[in-house]
Amino acid sequence: MQLVLDVKNIECRYQQRVAVHDVSLRINDGDLFSLLGPSGCGKTTVLRAIAGFESVSSGYISLRNEVVSKTGYTKPPENRHIGMVFQDYALFPHMDVQDNIGFGLRDLSSQDRKNRIKEMLKIVDLNDYADRYVHELSGGQQQRIALARALAPKPDLVLMDEPFSNLDVEMREYLSQEVRQILKSQGATGILVTHDQLEAFSVADHIGVMNQGEIVQNDTAYNLYHSPNNHFVADFIGQGVFLEGTLLAPDKIETPLGIIKGDRAYDWPRGSKVRLLIRPDDIVHDEQGNLVGEVCNKAFKGAEILYTLRLSSGIEVLSLFPSHHNYEVKERVKINFAPDHMVAFKV
Repeated sequence: MQLVLDVKNIECRYQQRVAVHDVSLRINDGDLFSLLGPSGCGKTTVLRAIAGFESVSSGYISLRNEVVSKTGYTKPPENRHIGMVFQDYALFPHMDVQDNIGFGLRDLSSQDRKNRIKEMLKIVDLNDYADRYVHELSGGQQQRIALARALAPKPDLVLMDEPFSNLDVEMREYLSQEVRQILKSQGATGILVTHDQLEAFSVADHIGVMNQGEIVQNDTAYNLYHSPNNHFVADFIGQGVFLEGTLLAPDKIETPLGIIKGDRAYDWPRGSKVRLLIRPDDIVHDEQGNLVGEVCNKAFKGAEILYTLRLSSGIEVLSLFPSHHNYEVKERVKINFAPDHMVAFKV
């Protein structure tokens, strides 16, 4: 695979404040990557540095083996052959759809420009909207036009800054999957910046979780959920609670729910105090279960219901039941503790 983007140990500052510290990432041709993290973690600053809107105070950024940012030098954004999809789409209201898509195709002949616009309209399934104006489009349609405009010049890299944030939850879920399909069909290389982990999971092949200006784990969605490498990632990704426990052996932890023997071995001293991550899928509904939980909250999610259950010890855990198991608040249900993955952190 050919390397498209190489970000090496970059630092970005706003006056004296360090916004991004020692960030590195590499993206190959055709890969989709997401920078995921809470507001203020530095993810948009990294994206802006890659685009050329922010300078770097140390480290470098290389696009297809050309250094485009380093200390004292920033190649202008318009010369980086990058496509951008902004949070507010930044479509031109005085232009119709086809002129918006064709905005970056001024170097093509008139016929080639028309052909490329027609091709992009077909790709985003908006053939019948070529003559419409922005105000005549829904939010989802505007998002697809913004993506088509970014892809039309066949850029080396497409950058997307919170592109679904103005849409309702159902539309965001649908379009995030659609955007991935469009990008993959074009063989595009892209970076998505988002605070929404479900968007990152839907779009990206790999995800870099950011916190306080650093990438704290760069991994697949599966590994981020099941094998977080620090407490922040464990808490930020997915849902769950932490149980206090004691390490009895490298792969055995004593908890208020019993002794857990897991699939990992830790080299901490025996007797170490730990915090064990319990996901909702670790607590399973079981009529023959040896634990009883009282329902203290429930959230209907269609095929499943997320229950908050209080055990006799007073500990509260989360559990996902199939939605045909519909229990009311204060009802008592039998459960089992059945973790497939043991994730613990030393206190």
